[in-house]
Amino acid sequence: MSNETTTEVPETAPKPVPSQRRPLPGWAVQGLVSLSAIVLALLVGAILIIIGDDGVKTAVSYFGAAPGDTFSAAFSAVGDSYRALATGALGGIDPISESLTQATPLICGGLAVSLAFRTGLFNIGAQGQLIIGAILAGWVGFAWHLPPGIHLIVAILAGLLGGALWGGVVGLLKARTGAHEVIVTIMLNYVAIYLLQWLLTTTTFKRPGREDPISPVVDANAQYPQFGDTRLHVGFFLALAAAAFVWWLLNRSTVGFELRAVGANADASRTAGMSVGRAYVIAMVVAGALAGLAGTQQVLGTDLPLTDGVAASVGFDAITVALLGRGTPLGTVLAGLLFGALNAGGLQMQLQTQTPLTLTTVLQAVIVLFVAAPALVRSIFRFLPKERGTGTVLAKGWNG
Repeated sequence: MSNETTTEVPETAPKPVPSQRRPLPGWAVQGLVSLSAIVLALLVGAILIIIGDDGVKTAVSYFGAAPGDTFSAAFSAVGDSYRALATGALGGIDPISESLTQATPLICGGLAVSLAFRTGLFNIGAQGQLIIGAILAGWVGFAWHLPPGIHLIVAILAGLLGGALWGGVVGLLKARTGAHEVIVTIMLNYVAIYLLQWLLTTTTFKRPGREDPISPVVDANAQYPQFGDTRLHVGFFLALAAAAFVWWLLNRSTVGFELRAVGANADASRTAGMSVGRAYVIAMVVAGALAGLAGTQQVLGTDLPLTDGVAASVGFDAITVALLGRGTPLGTVLAGLLFGALNAGGLQMQLQTQTPLTLTTVLQAVIVLFVAAPALVRSIFRFLPKERGTGTVLAKGWNG
């Protein structure tokens, strides 16, 4: 027999695992992406300011002789414009109150779009829902004569009801017939706009002695109480309360769980026994009521008479607010405050530096463009971490 020798292989000590930093939560990553998008938008705005400034154009004409003048004029133009923008938005009690006033309907309209997003619906109809809410709230405000306190409450409830009905039509058609909410809401926007224009030609809504389309001023009892000599009114705190309600609805209620489940996967929710159609109806009713609340803030808080421009572009701006807010109540509030500040500061910027007011609209659009393309933002700011998981569920678009 041959003696076999067995060689023992020494055990190698396990290699120490290098310590890894704890990844940031999803909401923090989303916030960093949004902040980066704002920075990029300001850079784009700076380029547009430089291109359109007369002083820069003059300095460029002799760039070869004195190149420093061109750079000095460019920095001066950008600095003056953004300084005026910040002063007009945050430079005192009156500018801050105006920023909050501008943000008030944007927050409610953004919540209307965000709630639908979380249910897998793309609610482009906040404009029409806002108009219907403003019509009913304004009519109750100037045609009814009720005691103080009661009159305002009834007018607000009328606005909520109008928006809820207009949104509920969309949810019902989606649930019963499968009609796409994008098409339906776009069409209902036009219906609401032309309905308002027609109503303002009738004796019920047209102010006596006036031929232009304008209603009587709503009674003082039906107006939102204002703070001092500013335009800021109690409707701002109702907007914050609405955001708290949406957060509770989505994160602490059984109905909200069903809405989020349907938004994540409608087929799986249906298999689990949830009523997808019911979720669509509830989401659009509540979304419409939130947009209707924004309508009451317009007609009972800032405009007072009902005109065909009562909605302005609030309903469409609400879509960008919801996108920037990533479909969350807190993000929507912060986005609404930002857009309100841009709207309030833009006028001061135009008055002081002759920078066109439309620049603020460009900034808003560019912000949303970058928020909608997080991969592009990360390619520019490479230090941004990647988002874990699926993140906030938004609308599925045309295939939802």
